[in-house]
Amino acid sequence: METANQTVTEFSGAGQTLAPLCTSRCCGLLNRTLAVMFMVSLAFAIVVGNVVTLTVFMQTRHSRTPQGYLKVSLAIADMMVGVLVVPFSVYTEIFLMASSTPPLWYQGISTASLEDGSGSWQPCMLIGPVFAGCTFVSITTIFLMTVERSVAILRPLHKDTLVTRHRTLFLILLSWAGSFLLAISPLMLSNSFTLEYNECSRMCNYAPLLVRNQLPPDANILLLFPAFDFSLLGGTLAVNILSFTSIRRYSRKRKLLSEGSLGIDAGAGGCPIRPSFSDIKAAKTIGILTFAFTASFSPIAVFVLGNVVGYTWCNFSFFAFWILTGNSCCNVIIYSVRDHRFRKGLTLLFQRNRSQPHSEKS
Repeated sequence: METANQTVTEFSGAGQTLAPLCTSRCCGLLNRTLAVMFMVSLAFAIVVGNVVTLTVFMQTRHSRTPQGYLKVSLAIADMMVGVLVVPFSVYTEIFLMASSTPPLWYQGISTASLEDGSGSWQPCMLIGPVFAGCTFVSITTIFLMTVERSVAILRPLHKDTLVTRHRTLFLILLSWAGSFLLAISPLMLSNSFTLEYNECSRMCNYAPLLVRNQLPPDANILLLFPAFDFSLLGGTLAVNILSFTSIRRYSRKRKLLSEGSLGIDAGAGGCPIRPSFSDIKAAKTIGILTFAFTASFSPIAVFVLGNVVGYTWCNFSFFAFWILTGNSCCNVIIYSVRDHRFRKGLTLLFQRNRSQPHSEKS
């Protein structure tokens, strides 16, 4: 493996990608074994958690709300990461441990195989956009969930009129189409990029092709990714602040009313319509989701910025990409802890599963 990696690194002509040496410490047998164990555990947690979310939605009617459809969109995007992206990394790592020759989609090898005509398609051309697209779907869905909760808090009487199932489904389809279109935009807008399995991050990543050991002039196209995510995260943060400000105002008035500090007329006229407790708690849950996604995406945004200016950051790239991947199972954990509707649906689901065997016996 060290010989193969050194051969890959020696590619320095036009159209080659930057491939740092993979030392025995980071790419040794023990390190790869631990990485595979971590990937398998993560994939299992992602798939099981999101399958439970989808099952609760399908089996309980009270979950079929606009917010429920948004949760399903987020669960499908997360599950695609656990079904396609992580297992492919597991397969590649096992392939590297079992074989002395890197696969055709490995860093540096993929570009060389395309240039000499030995390969016409690489699996990373699918896995890479799927991971990027699912990431964009996640942040777009969190933004839509935030807007939906803000309408329920700021305009509770107009919630059912403004937020309908048809509009929600249309926005979900639009978010999926736009997210995956953005995911393949570097390949559509430029010929200076390829997708290959990166030996540092252990994932299929976008890689700028070197021209005489120099980055292409349009390498900053990759900045579209963090720009899009942080723009939506900024909008999500602004809507959350607006919602939480309203919640605080309602809570303060409720406290004053309970203490008798406000008169009856002031209470009736000053706070005629209040958001429900479930709407307030759902807004706080979405705020936690936003914070979790921001924390998981920030390292990879720093890595992309460094990559554009020519830094490799091998060890840091592994943690950055896999922290973002781990966010795919955090959403389910946040739901189970915070969302009472999800807990209620899960309870009803288990009660139904328990009652069915008893009815069959009787």
